[in-house]
Amino acid sequence: MDRSQQNERAIDSGRDDSKAHREEIGFVKLVNQTGGAVEIVNAARVSFGKRIDKIEEKDLKLIRYLWKNKHTSPFRHIHFTFHIKAPIFVLRQWMKHQIGCSWNEISGRYVQFDYEFFCPEEWRTRPLDSIKQGSGDAFYNDECEIISRRYIRVVNQCHNLYQELIDLGVCKEQARMILPLSLYSECYWTVSFQALLHFLDLRLDSHSQVEIQDYAKKVQSILFKLDGIKEIMEEINEI
Repeated sequence: MDRSQQNERAIDSGRDDSKAHREEIGFVKLVNQTGGAVEIVNAARVSFGKRIDKIEEKDLKLIRYLWKNKHTSPFRHIHFTFHIKAPIFVLRQWMKHQIGCSWNEISGRYVQFDYEFFCPEEWRTRPLDSIKQGSGDAFYNDECEIISRRYIRVVNQCHNLYQELIDLGVCKEQARMILPLSLYSECYWTVSFQALLHFLDLRLDSHSQVEIQDYAKKVQSILFKLDGIKEIMEEINEI
């Protein structure tokens, strides 16, 4: 089982706290794409009054040259829209990426949240050489089980109180205040290719939090399956 499978988990409300049943529910789906390699090349060559209708090998070399030398404005002419389901703490890091991005997220003012919370298979220690951020080594399996049980107990309490407040007639926009950052949320993310590559550069880095790395890998895997975009990704990865 790879790390992304291990980390995309939710707590099922129908199970015993001591025997947490987890299922994979997080996802990244491509909804729409506008533009491709042709648009990058034509945007770059418009200053010379030239345009192309199909990509040739020399055009891929131009794209590589543009990215390597930070002439990246032509990459803004391609856009992608993704539908994302992820824990709130992951999305809050993700939404720090604002330039070249547009976000719309499900609202707890309008909908009652489902009982879907992230629970890691593995808990990590604080790093010994940093007081600010990051992770150290993983706890031993028996320690992880103890931590998970305590975590799940509190998550259950949060959800139960949320439901009680809703049942009492408390408005959803206030009842949601009790819910933890591990709650799953959904959003639409429209992003330029330039901003998307910048996101991947930062969030695939080993210093990034493991949980958002897993989502960045999912985004990257989608790009490598797209005709025309796959070739660009291969060129850029060689830099």
